[in-house]
Amino acid sequence: MSTPLPLIDVAVYGVMWAAFGLAHSLLASETIKACLHRWLGAGYRLAYNGFAIVTLVVVFWGGHVVLGDLPAYDLSGTYKVVLGVLEISGWFLMFWALGGYDLGRLAGTAQVRAAEGGRPLDEDEPLRVDGLHRYVRHPLYSAVFLVLWGAVWSPLGLMTAFFGSIYLVIGTWLEERRLIARYGDDYAAYRARVPAFIPWRGRARL
Repeated sequence: MSTPLPLIDVAVYGVMWAAFGLAHSLLASETIKACLHRWLGAGYRLAYNGFAIVTLVVVFWGGHVVLGDLPAYDLSGTYKVVLGVLEISGWFLMFWALGGYDLGRLAGTAQVRAAEGGRPLDEDEPLRVDGLHRYVRHPLYSAVFLVLWGAVWSPLGLMTAFFGSIYLVIGTWLEERRLIARYGDDYAAYRARVPAFIPWRGRARL
């Protein structure tokens, strides 16, 4: 991995990630969230997810503009196998983890359908402590970490993994503050017994 990293381009890419994270943190804050709920109603979660996808695509596009021309790393066969295993494991874990959620509620479509039927639906599911959640508190984030670091084939991949990981760690810290406020002592007790991303404690008895 001898390709030098152009610091200005890396900084520009980092600013894109920072702007992405800041925008999402602001939109998820209780004050702004309440304002958007009054405007969007049951469509808030769907609009939020749509905004997240569009802005993330813009960040990735910006990364390709500033770093995409740098050549891929000259990796040995062993490194390629390790990266491939990490990435494939990440995608497998992601689909497995998604199977444990109410995907309609997660996407925001269930809230819209429920409102149309005159039966409002809470955005949050009951606290999940089953399945993969007995090993880690955030299995989806664990999967994204694996995918990010399994795609470090080039300077762009390395910086995407680096900035993406910072975003996930900060985002987890902010999300867990909201979860404590939402679920109280139940989540505090769960957090004390189950790791965030790496299942180093094995299967928790809850």
